[in-house]
Amino acid sequence: MTDITIYPSLRDKVVLITGGADGIGAAAVELFCRQHAKVVFLDIDAERANALIDRLKSSFESVPAPQFMECDVTDLDRLKACAEEVLQANDGRVDVLVNNAFGSSPKTKAPTSEVTPESFDFDINASLRHQFFLTQYIAPSMRSRRSGSIVNMGSISWRIPATDVPVYSTAKAAVLGMTRVHAHEFGVDGVRVNSVMPGSTATRRQRELVLTKEYEAMTMQTQAIKRVIEPVEVARVILFLASDDASAVTGGSHVVDGGWVGDS
Repeated sequence: MTDITIYPSLRDKVVLITGGADGIGAAAVELFCRQHAKVVFLDIDAERANALIDRLKSSFESVPAPQFMECDVTDLDRLKACAEEVLQANDGRVDVLVNNAFGSSPKTKAPTSEVTPESFDFDINASLRHQFFLTQYIAPSMRSRRSGSIVNMGSISWRIPATDVPVYSTAKAAVLGMTRVHAHEFGVDGVRVNSVMPGSTATRRQRELVLTKEYEAMTMQTQAIKRVIEPVEVARVILFLASDDASAVTGGSHVVDGGWVGDS
């Protein structure tokens, strides 16, 4: 990642990102740090989180290092405690919230007939519930200041539709609805809410679990851009949506999929 667009409005902003140690989240952490924002990120993987911080420190000496807080976002008590700590440390201010985190289990990839109540709850909690409740914890501070941007993480999985991950696809479809509702609920107080819907993205996890040669060949049959999307390409859209350059953009779910399903 070399040249990036600089958004002056993001300088010194307090940015909270979930799932920031790897993949799209890590790309977003780097981009916001390079805007000279004050970045705090949550993740369950302390080893990867600390490796990211070390890499950013060595690669960008003049860029402020992000702060890492270890957190399992499915643990709502811990999630709320992290939110309160970030707010307290920044005079009650979070300017940008990126609800990026996602988790999976062996049952995530299973047909509907094999979904159990326990696996259903896990996938909903790992893909949807934490986005709703972290927004609940952070939005009041934004509304009181009549300023803020929330970016949720959706997916095109429900648009394909990806029948092999029915609960995940259901949760990600719900992100679109949640985004629209919150955009109207919070918009009266100057807070914008958007989501991004990535397609096949070459994160480490996707390369290990999904992006086989066969899957990539299937994707390229319908994707307009004949290559796999990189995490930074999704993160750049998040960065734009967080900035004042997107001051009139809210309530949308923005597809970043190389033209696989296309329209938002």
